[in-house]
Amino acid sequence: MRVPNDYRHQHLATISSNALYTDLSGYYDLMCIDINYKAQSDYVRRLHQLFGNNGTRHLDLACGTGPHIRHFIDSGFQSNGLDLNQPMLELAKIRCPEASFDLQNMCDFKVDQPLDLITCFLYSIHYCGNIENLKRCIASVHAALKEGGVFCFNTVEKTKINNNSFMRHASDLDNSQFVFKSGWYYSGEGDRQTLKLSIEKNTAEQTQYWEDEHPMVAVSFDELKALLEPYFDVHVFEHDYDKILPLPETSGNAIFTCVKR
Repeated sequence: MRVPNDYRHQHLATISSNALYTDLSGYYDLMCIDINYKAQSDYVRRLHQLFGNNGTRHLDLACGTGPHIRHFIDSGFQSNGLDLNQPMLELAKIRCPEASFDLQNMCDFKVDQPLDLITCFLYSIHYCGNIENLKRCIASVHAALKEGGVFCFNTVEKTKINNNSFMRHASDLDNSQFVFKSGWYYSGEGDRQTLKLSIEKNTAEQTQYWEDEHPMVAVSFDELKALLEPYFDVHVFEHDYDKILPLPETSGNAIFTCVKR
């Protein structure tokens, strides 16, 4: 990713993995300002009504600052969250004082009581990093759910990633303009892909720039189904939070709904 060289003042920081979210946790909600958390939460609640056990005990994996949890609580769920980033969890506690938040790895977590619904939004399942960790995550989810409980997450098909496609949006805060950019990269081989992130902050005549590349697990939908089916009945839907539709063959994004047998 090339950084323009005509800034009067420029600071470039390359920050690895979890560190970017720690350093810039106060800007995380701004980075995600275009996300319709309510629509996503309502969609998963509908799936839970259709496929689940009618229970209300919910856990959000990689919960970040807790925006999805807020909507689940407001809808009557007993929701909690876990994440690997303590500054994010501190912000989540402010947003959702009714919930409890644990600093745990979603690849190897435990719960005190069985759950009815486990979610993992914003493609965060890919933070497992590799197939072995993904297997451990699936096993942990299965162990934490009641019979008939639902595991719901969204994912990207590795063979359909466009390495030249990026999402970009700009937002203003405290007399500064922020430009956020993100995109997937997959080499075409193996179980690793990369999430490329950049944040540009412009204030008066000063520009700061952060960039990061997160190592993520790469998996095809067929591979993912094979990992899940020993534990769950698996339903795969189009990545559309307004309608529950079957997954088109050409789609590279999907919503997986997995029901514990």
